[in-house]
Amino acid sequence: MMSVQEFKSVLKTEAASVENYLSTCLHNRNIPQRLLDSMEYSLLAGGKRLRPVLCIAVAAMFGAKKEQVMSFASAIECIHSYSLVHDDLPAMDDDDLRRGKPSNHKAFDEATAILAGDGLLTEAFVLMTETVKNIPAASVLAALNTMATAAGSGGMVGGQQLDMDFTGRDDVSLEELQTMHAMKTGALIRCSCESGAILGGASTEDLDRIRTYGANIGAAFQIVDDILDETGTEEELGKPVGSDIEQGKNTYPSMLGIDKSRELAQALTDDAVAQIAVYDGAEAQFLRRLAQYIVDRVT
Repeated sequence: MMSVQEFKSVLKTEAASVENYLSTCLHNRNIPQRLLDSMEYSLLAGGKRLRPVLCIAVAAMFGAKKEQVMSFASAIECIHSYSLVHDDLPAMDDDDLRRGKPSNHKAFDEATAILAGDGLLTEAFVLMTETVKNIPAASVLAALNTMATAAGSGGMVGGQQLDMDFTGRDDVSLEELQTMHAMKTGALIRCSCESGAILGGASTEDLDRIRTYGANIGAAFQIVDDILDETGTEEELGKPVGSDIEQGKNTYPSMLGIDKSRELAQALTDDAVAQIAVYDGAEAQFLRRLAQYIVDRVT
C-alpha cells in the first residue's frame, strides 16, 4: 500500500510535469500578446492540477505512458481555467480574488477576461487533437467526444446555468443540488478519469468502473468545497470565503449541516475506492490515496 508520503511525492511530481507542459503549450500559436498574457495569468496561477493528474494516472493504469497523454491531460486544465475565469466575471459570481490573486477581469479587464476564457477553451481542443501523434486516432476521438460532452451545455456549462437558476431559491431539493453539482463540478473530474481510461485502451467493463470512481470523487470534491467555503480562511483557499451564503446559493452544509456533509463525502470516497479495488500496481494505489486526499484536503 502506498504511504501518504509516497502519495504526496508522486502527486507533486505529476503536478510539476503538468505545470512544465502548461508553461509553454500556448506559445508560438499566433495569440496576440495581451490575450496570451491574460490566458497564462489564469492558467499558470497554481492550483492542484488534479484533473490532468487524474487523466495521466488512469491512462497509466491501463498502459499509456505519461508522455503519450500529456497534451490531452493538460488541455483539461485549460478547460478548468477557462471556467474559473468566466465564473469570476461580474455577470456570474463577481469574485475579485482567485488563487490568492486578483481575478482575471480585475487584473486585465472584463472583455479581455471573456476572450481569455474563450481562448483557453478553444486551445484545449487543439491540444487534445495533438494527442493523435501518440495514441490511435479512434481513441483520441472517443476521448475528445466524451470531454466535449462533459464540458458543454449538458455538463459543466449546463451546471452553471442550474446554479444561477437555483440561487436565491429556498425550495431546491437535495436531488436537484446533486444533479447541478454532478454537471457543474463533477462532469469534468469524472471525464478526466474516463478520458484517461479511453486513451489507455480500457475495456467497457473498466470504463464503467472508472466512470463511477470519477463521479464519486467529483461529488466528494464539491461537498468538501462547500464545507471549506464555511470553515476555511481566505489565506488558505486563496479566494473569498462565505461567498456561497452571501449570494444565496444552496450548498451541502446549508442542507445537511457540516457533519452530515462530511459523512456523505466519506461515503462517496469509500465507494470510489471500492470501484477500483480490482486493480493492482502503483497507479491504482495512487488513485485510491487520491480519493481520500480529496476528502482530507484543507485547501
